[in-house]
Amino acid sequence: MKTIAIGVGENENIIQACHIFKEKHPKTELKLIYKDDDLVKAVLNDKIDGVVRGSLPASNIMKELKEHYPKLSRATYVNGEEYEFLLTPVGIDEGNTIEEKFEMAMHCAEFLKKVGKKPKIAILAEGREDDFGRGKEVSNSIKDAKKLTKLIEETSEDVTNYFILIEKAIKDKCNIIIAPNGRVGNIIFRTLVLLSSWPSYGAVTFGIDRIYIDTSRDQSIEGYVRSLTLANDLSEH
Repeated sequence: MKTIAIGVGENENIIQACHIFKEKHPKTELKLIYKDDDLVKAVLNDKIDGVVRGSLPASNIMKELKEHYPKLSRATYVNGEEYEFLLTPVGIDEGNTIEEKFEMAMHCAEFLKKVGKKPKIAILAEGREDDFGRGKEVSNSIKDAKKLTKLIEETSEDVTNYFILIEKAIKDKCNIIIAPNGRVGNIIFRTLVLLSSWPSYGAVTFGIDRIYIDTSRDQSIEGYVRSLTLANDLSEH
């Protein structure tokens, strides 16, 4: 029997989600975790097949995990209207360099190939191309987006620089969206998933040899059920 661990914090949607999941997957055992340290131990435990953060706070957990896996990164798996895509970076302290975002893009591409999908990558910036010069941060973001796009092109992956036009990237059904930084990515996630109710499976974690699905503390019952289901499905690969 497989075992999936999930963190239980202040959001009681977790408990109801576990009941719903068990009805659909009676052969998977769920282990409820109530402390940050215990969740990290569960991730490192070979006897546990997958871990979902649930509603425990992220900061301490990610800090401890990065001591074991320094190149840890996350990409939220969003189910948009009629298609799915990975959004990264989404941690507010992630994706601050071109090198970090390049690694994230490659991790996302590798993940999609494993699940039988062809990567189509969108790079975002904090302005249109002709907004260059309208402030240092905007200009640097536009330059970084161009450099990142060129790096990914050299790997022969399908990539397009959409600058600030995320609506066009979604319309074109890009299945990997690289935000300018983790703060912007986090806002995109909250706007789409928590405000506009786009379904999300949680965030797939890369740079780790374990199955760890990161989730928002504010997720719905259905959202936590999807995250448990994703962890359960990935444990079969």
